[in-house]
Amino acid sequence: MKWRIKGRELDLARRGVVMGILNVTPDSFSDGGRHAAVEEALEHARKLIAEGAEIIDVGGESSRPGSAEVPAAEEIARTVPVIRALRREWDGFISIDTWKASVATEALAAGADIVNDISGLTGDPAMAGVCRESGAGVVVMHMQGTPGTMQFAPRYDDVVAELRAYFAERLATLTAAGLDPATLCFDPGIGFGKGHEHNLELLRHLDRLAPEGFPLLLGISRKSFIGRILGSDRLDERDWPTVAITAHTREMGVMLHRVHDVRPNVEALRMVEAILRVPVSG
Repeated sequence: MKWRIKGRELDLARRGVVMGILNVTPDSFSDGGRHAAVEEALEHARKLIAEGAEIIDVGGESSRPGSAEVPAAEEIARTVPVIRALRREWDGFISIDTWKASVATEALAAGADIVNDISGLTGDPAMAGVCRESGAGVVVMHMQGTPGTMQFAPRYDDVVAELRAYFAERLATLTAAGLDPATLCFDPGIGFGKGHEHNLELLRHLDRLAPEGFPLLLGISRKSFIGRILGSDRLDERDWPTVAITAHTREMGVMLHRVHDVRPNVEALRMVEAILRVPVSG
């Protein structure tokens, strides 16, 4: 299993990879406002990289439940200077977390390699063309509704079957639009238009979601359903449960993990891989 990204390949056959979250927004649910300035964002990116992140995911618009849309110009102003600065000093993979084609275009020109689109390339009709022409890696996420509406009583008859069908449709549609299928990976969008039981059902059946042979990216870090299980609203109490999910889902074959707290999740991946007899060298 390899993910093709702007002419390079990320080998996911044996080693799980951590995508470190770098929010440059004033209102993210977990770390809003902490990394809004370029130097602060760059310092945090360096920390994530030192802890083992192989991808840095830069986001300039909060997608927490109930959040409002940010104008593209503002999103570009928040993210592009950070991407440009990070690219000057690091040759690893940089992702732009956006559903807007204009933002993706500017971010890719500044040095980003991956487009992480919460709308699954359905939110902006120009996005597929941007991804096709750039050769960027693409994260195709599932979301029911929009961030502003997605948690208003989400409903499914069979959440696993419906997400599997959605990903199959996205693969067929995007391939027909000219995207290289090797550039695609899929994200079930835990917490994006899903209720508590939907999230748990998806986690039980991750091996049934992505089209065969395609990587799945899992973003569960500090999500509210963890707090519900724990009976706590404290974000700092969600980090170790996140690590537990990372370890469990790596054993299930999930190779891409998007998290806030990088080091313990990387360590969890390496421990599970040792048990699975994966060579340390990858």
